[in-house]
Amino acid sequence: MLHRSLLIYGGPDGELGASLRYLSQRYAMPYSELKGLLTDIGTEELGHLEMIGAIVHQLTRNLSEKDIKTAGFDAYFVDHTTGIYPAAASGFPWNAASMAVKGDVIADLTEDLAAEQKARVTYDNILRLSDDPDVNDVIKFLRAREVVHFQRFGEGLRLAKEKMDQKNVYFTNPSFDM
Repeated sequence: MLHRSLLIYGGPDGELGASLRYLSQRYAMPYSELKGLLTDIGTEELGHLEMIGAIVHQLTRNLSEKDIKTAGFDAYFVDHTTGIYPAAASGFPWNAASMAVKGDVIADLTEDLAAEQKARVTYDNILRLSDDPDVNDVIKFLRAREVVHFQRFGEGLRLAKEKMDQKNVYFTNPSFDM
């Protein structure tokens, strides 16, 4: 179960990237409602990061040498012992390449919708593979929050389009294209 938990901490669709994406995107948002939305969700994602970190810590704090090898955790253990390091399930370290910030209200909110769906799918996949009821309860909660975030970003996109030029089907960036 351990590697799958690490994926949502620092993987390409994980909580670290989501929190930084939203908190970075807010600066280019032209509308205060959307800045608030991104601040709220970005801050909540930091809380999710803490929850996943706690799960990983609880799963690793008392591992024996045999447990480490059986779980396929040995390569990670060599580099990080049981420290919480942001990496994907494959062991690839987190990097900003998976974090999209364009500075365009439509592009960023559309990216956010996709990001929430990818996080939901990742949580679905963890639930398919996990047999730990305590972990599953937390993962189900986090999955439900991803659905709520998707809905809120959809509302934000609708609001942005309503505020932008209705004759412009491409919804150009009002910060630069007006």
